[in-house]
Amino acid sequence: MRGWNAIDESRLAKLNRLMASIPSPTGEEKQLAQAVVDVMSKSGMDAFYQPIDDAQGNAIGRVQGNGNGADLLLYAPLDTAFSTVEEEECPWVGDRLPAEMTTNAYIQNGDVIGMGAENPKGYAACVIAAAQAIKKAGVPLKGSLLVGLGAGGMPTNRRPGSRKFNAGQGSGCAFMLEQGVCGDFAIIAKPGYSVAWEEVGLCWFKVVVKGDLNYTGVRHVVKGRNPIVHAAKVIGALEDWFSKYTDQNSSGLVAPQGSINAIEAGWTHKPVFVPAACHFFVDLRISPRVNPLEAKRQFGDAMNKIIEANREVTVAWEMVLSIPGTFTDPANWIIQSCIRAWEYVEKKKHMPRTGTSGATDANILRSHGIPTARLGMPRLRSASENQRTIFSMDTCNVSGMKQLTKCLIYAAIDTCTRERLQILQIAPALGS
Repeated sequence: MRGWNAIDESRLAKLNRLMASIPSPTGEEKQLAQAVVDVMSKSGMDAFYQPIDDAQGNAIGRVQGNGNGADLLLYAPLDTAFSTVEEEECPWVGDRLPAEMTTNAYIQNGDVIGMGAENPKGYAACVIAAAQAIKKAGVPLKGSLLVGLGAGGMPTNRRPGSRKFNAGQGSGCAFMLEQGVCGDFAIIAKPGYSVAWEEVGLCWFKVVVKGDLNYTGVRHVVKGRNPIVHAAKVIGALEDWFSKYTDQNSSGLVAPQGSINAIEAGWTHKPVFVPAACHFFVDLRISPRVNPLEAKRQFGDAMNKIIEANREVTVAWEMVLSIPGTFTDPANWIIQSCIRAWEYVEKKKHMPRTGTSGATDANILRSHGIPTARLGMPRLRSASENQRTIFSMDTCNVSGMKQLTKCLIYAAIDTCTRERLQILQIAPALGS
């Protein structure tokens, strides 16, 4: 395949290293977006920077078709979930930022290592490389191939010190689509080396456990409720409920999880006082077959049972975020094209990955009516493997990137070299 022959593995690694060397925490993607626009422009693609505000923007690229085919959007986000500011991230990521969570990116033993080198920047690099290869190979396209690299893709609200509350949660992707950059189909490059046609959404809940302001020196005289102690009871009960919730809501490719990941209470500079409240936050993933209000009711039922079993506890809660899960018909053209691509690259039958609980901007793409496939890269083992933490998004194997790039090229050529009418006949869902 001509497109595959145009893949330059060394250039792919260097592109990823460049991207991992430029900080792009959610809300501050401008510098990286402008850098990759320059990369795409220099390779002969039509490319431009799409500003959202003074610090945030998207990068757009295009390999033009002749107008007779279906347009395909290759999409990946640009922002990292963590910043390189130790004061912001530590001690919650560790006593210090791990060496790989910096913008001192480097290539070692076939890996690119640096902040977000795998997720999201390795995936974004593959999207760029696939379009560059098709452009370089001179493949005649009927439909246009679009590259969309979005800001604000991470599941986060306002970062400390930021004035913008809605910097994440797919805000850049939604803006891109609203401004007319969209395709008949989309492929999002995100983790998981199999083709996915559905994924979870997410609901966040703020739980407030109430107590009585008190002081250690008189707690034996002035009896009161310690909301931190009471919160521990509620948290333990919710942890027991999460597995039941997952069992009840698992189907298709998803096994939605729940977790308690943030807590606020008291004064760290004067811990002699008992606070009057303890807040904690629940991240509850939801099936594409369960809407946020139904998930809210399930959570409410669980909370009612916990309160009934712990009558000394006073609790209030509210849903503070709701993003529905979404799905594309697995028979849709783009899903089947990606499966063909995967099988052609791997020389074996594709098996979908089940039990998933990760959410991406695919939910934004599908909510705008775009049939969307999700495809990641294999996490091949290398000599750098032992450097990874339990959870890492910062080590990216270059051979794995090449595999994903080959899949993207196959699916793009398969889709964009056909008459749109031909695809409509094969996949009527395109016209629905």
